[in-house]
Parts: sequence; C-alpha cells; structure tokens
Amino acid sequence: MGPVEKALWFIESHFNKKLTLSAIANASDVSRYHLTRVFGIATGYSVMRYVRSRRLTEAARALAVGAPDILAVALDAGYSSHEAFTRAFCAQFGIMPKQVRAKRHFDSIQMVEPIVMNENLIVKLESPYITYADTFLIAGLRDRYTFETNHGIPLLWQCFGPYIGHIPGQVGTVTYGVCCNSDGAGNFDYIASVEVSYLADLPDDFNYVQIPAHKYAVFSHRNHISTIRNTVYTIWNQWLPQSIYNPSEAPEFERYDERFDPQLGTGVVEIWVPIN
Repeated sequence: MGPVEKALWFIESHFNKKLTLSAIANASDVSRYHLTRVFGIATGYSVMRYVRSRRLTEAARALAVGAPDILAVALDAGYSSHEAFTRAFCAQFGIMPKQVRAKRHFDSIQMVEPIVMNENLIVKLESPYITYADTFLIAGLRDRYTFETNHGIPLLWQCFGPYIGHIPGQVGTVTYGVCCNSDGAGNFDYIASVEVSYLADLPDDFNYVQIPAHKYAVFSHRNHISTIRNTVYTIWNQWLPQSIYNPSEAPEFERYDERFDPQLGTGVVEIWVPIN
C-alpha cells in the first residue's frame, strides 16, 4: 500500500477525530512535504481540502435525512460554531445547510465521495540517473496554484512562449517548469522560465528563482505531455518510497530541451526531483 492509499484509509478510519496533516503523514510513513506532493498529484486535492470536503459531504448527507440540530452536525464536522460551518458549507456547495435539510435531498450539490485509487496511474518508469547540479538562476512568468487549479499551467506557458529567445541574459534554449514555495495546504508556485545569467532589464511581470546546488533523481517522460501526471505520480508514490532516497524540500522542475516539441506536446521531458 502506497502513501496515498494509507492516507485515504487513515482519513476515512479517523473521520470523527481530530485530523492534522502531521498525523496523516505519520500514518502514511512519509514526511508532510512528501505527502502533500504525492496526495495532490494522485487525487487533485490537497490533503486537508479533501478532509474538509469529505466531512462537509457527510454533513450534507446527515442534513438531507433530517438531522434536527445543525449545530450538532457542525460540531461533528469539526466546526466550532454554526456560523463557521455555514460559511464553509456554502463555499463548498453553494447552498445553505438549512436549505438542504428543508429539501430532504442533495441532488443539486456535488458530493465528494471517498476516493479509491486507480492503479492505472502507475506506469513503467525508466531508471533515473542521479546527478548533482550546481546553482543556477531562472526567470519567467509565475503564478500560484493548488492541485485543484493546476490545469491553468498550460495557459501560463502560452503566455510565456513569445518571450523565449528575447529575454535579457537568457542562457541557451532550454526551458524550465519550476515548482517551488509549496505549503502544507497544497499551494505552490509554478514558474515557466529559462535560465538567465543576470536579472537586469527583465520584463516587469517576470519573477526569478535561484535553484540551489543539489542532488537530483532525473526521470525521462517520453509520452504526450498530457500524461505527465502519471509519471510524476509513479515517481512519488512508487519509486521514492521503494528507493534509498528521501525527497528534499527544494524546487523540483521539468526540463524541456530540443527533444521536446511544444507545438505537439510530444518528445522527451526530464523531471528533476530533489533528493537526499
């Protein structure tokens, strides 16, 4: 059983108890950082967003069968007040708790049922090579995403495309998709970028990151870019737990060189995972 399956089992088995990211990570035998990355890749949810969504779903189910006391339902869902529960419920479903209770059904809202992992996400990986990379500087367009909103990353690349080849200090033609500044809530920065030798005269809307010298496991993704999630999922959920390495809290990145065709989305993409 991989860390995501362990996390899902622990969440469902301790549904009515206090759940923290640390407790779920401990039960999954991985670090908070590792669990945050692999859970989001596998499910499309941050860990605690999934916990909240599941609890609110069960609250909606209880209200639909006529639970007499909304506050009691709120407390069971982990909320300390009727008001806090109502705000979260409306944000999740777009409807008031009392309306669900009055209607006696939840047909109009999107419930979040327990996730059962699909083994089809596991793919055969080429053996990675382990390397040590020196410090380098990247610059480009950045946006902040969650695992629920990262479908917006291709648009970021479309916006960045016209800059390539015209960026002051650009080094070579290789492009980088860098994930950094992640937090326990599943938020992270993604930067569509190139390596640069200096920061002067960059466009006003550019951001930069210094990638520190680090050890990496480098994997090759050779299928269409739309299936890269499967490769990343297999790295984090199978290769890393079975390897002698631990993931490091450093930027990870995709590296696109002349072997990748950005128009067709085909070719080789390297996935650089920081390890220690």
